Amino acid sequence: MGSEYMDERKSSRTRPEKATDMEQVRITAKTFLMLDYQKTSFSPMVVQHPFTSSGIVLVQKDDTAQLVDITESQENFEEWQRFISGEIDQAERAYDIYMMLNKAFALTFLKYAAPYMSTNDFSSILADAWMLSENPNQDVNVSKKELTAMFKAADRNMMMRDSDKELFSSLDDCVTIYRGVTDYNRTNIRALSWSLDYKTAQWFAGRFDQEGTVYQATINKKDILAVFTGRNESEIIVDPKCLQNIEEVQEQGFGMTMSCF
Repeated sequence: MGSEYMDERKSSRTRPEKATDMEQVRITAKTFLMLDYQKTSFSPMVVQHPFTSSGIVLVQKDDTAQLVDITESQENFEEWQRFISGEIDQAERAYDIYMMLNKAFALTFLKYAAPYMSTNDFSSILADAWMLSENPNQDVNVSKKELTAMFKAADRNMMMRDSDKELFSSLDDCVTIYRGVTDYNRTNIRALSWSLDYKTAQWFAGRFDQEGTVYQATINKKDILAVFTGRNESEIIVDPKCLQNIEEVQEQGFGMTMSCF
């Protein structure tokens, strides 16, 4: 998801708000930058760090872009940190800093940078970070409670594109939703992410060559935190505490018709 989506969401802003404190966002980013990298079995090609997923990184030396291996020496690592620090200093928007991040750390960064962001910046970046995260429902650094609080603090209209808003507007007051789980996440049924589409949930239940389970639930429209259509998943973000009538789906008939209360 790129800047065109952020620009589209920005156009929906309808009320004045505090400006993003870029100095504090930069300080937060540099705190993450100073963390050490974690090697993997595929290092130096693959490492884990808030600002890179590879140990082979780009730095600027004598006005020339060069690749260095940060796992080769502490000197290389510190040189790269200085380069990224300079890039952070030059960033004009919170979104520019967000785009520098290893997306696996984006939600964690947002959790700590949120107090310094405008509602518009926070909401737009949250939507992007959620969509680009591989499995945000099970982020070890951001709890389900924290994620729910983040979505509640955001502005739903700023998070959603026009197509998302149209789908949200078309929903009934009581909405039937689906979630597919495998052995990997079978204990995480009461999660934030569901789908309006049974076949999408069925795909998630069957990925990784597994025979997972599809669950059905109902949710009051007022408890839907966002709708995202960008990945063709008809994704519904909900407050997990507000889920009702959760039951395993028997494929024929897609389960019973249930009402909300």
